[in-house]
Amino acid sequence: MSQFRQLQTLTRYRAWADRLLYQSLAAMPGSSLTREQPIVFGSILRTLNHVHCMDQVWKAHLEGVTHGFTSRNPDDCPAFDMLRDAQTSTNDWYINLAETLDEQAWDETIHFTFIGGGQGAMRRGDIALHVVNHATYHRGHIAMMMYGMSTPPPPTDLPVFLRETA
Repeated sequence: MSQFRQLQTLTRYRAWADRLLYQSLAAMPGSSLTREQPIVFGSILRTLNHVHCMDQVWKAHLEGVTHGFTSRNPDDCPAFDMLRDAQTSTNDWYINLAETLDEQAWDETIHFTFIGGGQGAMRRGDIALHVVNHATYHRGHIAMMMYGMSTPPPPTDLPVFLRETA
């Protein structure tokens, strides 16, 4: 499978997994989403917000525009429904990116400044892969928090996605 096809699959997988996670979380009481948790972001909702904000940071880097974030854990956190809608829109943007990248664009190096300071540089395709991987990492954190509230998370593994969408 070409790197382009893999990225297309992974961005669609990410959107599918996020949709399932948000559906499961929507069935939980709102207080469960904001309950203080022993995690750096403090709660499920703030973890979701972190993921979305970092998606926006990387999107801005890819577009060559300023993102305006000064923290990986912004003080402002939208309501769950607003965040779900924003994440869906952002996921659609990354799916479109994956469908339109060509080899030259994939290999283009993007230079950026990390929020915490310091310069960075990554290939455009590697940024897109990181965005997918970062979301998977934090879905694991959220799953752990859900288990702690006796709410099993949905199965969001890649093999399940491939089976469900075959």
